[in-house]
Amino acid sequence: MAFLPKERVFSLRWFIDYMYIIVGSFILAVGFVYFISPHKIVPGGVYGIAIIVHYLTHGIFSFWPEGIPIGLFGLILNIPLTYAGIKILGPRFGVKTIVGFVLSSVFMDGITYLRVDGDAPLVHDVLLSCIFGGVLIGFGLGLIFKSKATSGGSDIIAMIIAKYTNMPLGQLMIYVDSTIVLMALLAFKDWQIPLYSWLVIYITGKAIDQTMAGANYNKALIIVSDKHDEIKDKILVNLERGGTYLKGVGMYTNEEKNIIFTVVSRREVAILEEHINLVDPDAFITIMDASEILGEGFRSLRTKMSDK
Repeated sequence: MAFLPKERVFSLRWFIDYMYIIVGSFILAVGFVYFISPHKIVPGGVYGIAIIVHYLTHGIFSFWPEGIPIGLFGLILNIPLTYAGIKILGPRFGVKTIVGFVLSSVFMDGITYLRVDGDAPLVHDVLLSCIFGGVLIGFGLGLIFKSKATSGGSDIIAMIIAKYTNMPLGQLMIYVDSTIVLMALLAFKDWQIPLYSWLVIYITGKAIDQTMAGANYNKALIIVSDKHDEIKDKILVNLERGGTYLKGVGMYTNEEKNIIFTVVSRREVAILEEHINLVDPDAFITIMDASEILGEGFRSLRTKMSDK
């Protein structure tokens, strides 16, 4: 079964995807080289293993006095893992994934080699390094994911285990990364390292989600009010937004209710709240973050799908 979509080489979409991979790989490498690896933080994945090996091999090889390069060892691990993934899971790991982890490894070792101070951290505050490193790695991975490539590495291990155990993939990825983090505890015998590492994993995940969803300041509102006509006019006329009436029944009064569902910007929330306070201060309002909105007045589903 083929998992890879057909894509015209040298098309605009092709150039955009590979630009995402190049920029994402570089940003990911910067996060590791300047903020994560200098503090021996191990945020899971093959590069987490590579960081452990890098420090454990310090002074062993004359041609690598600082230890086996992190990018090189990550590449060495990624190649057989990707091959195993293709053999066991099918051709879902395409050229983009290979380009992604090769570039990430090259950028990591290239930046490290060009640095005057080698493995020295850019920021000596470990917590600050965790925050900035996690954000940069997450942003870089998010750009790579936007190109429909994968990060490879430990994700492939989790996918293979999921195939034979039917365990949830997300849960398995946490188990695999946590095992790698605990390996750092055994290697470095410092409890702070796994604690900081789990913090980086959390921040990275949040940064990936934000990058994939994009910056979105829209809010979804559910409004229950007897003065729904006045509120509807404010939404349609003044804010020039749309909405939908939902039919409901009050649990206590058994009265039928017209419930307004609408989506507005963060600024428009304050305007709408002020108006509702004037016409019906007893209205019931639920305000929710909307991570992605598709449809009239916003980005269309057709546009989104054509970008893929």
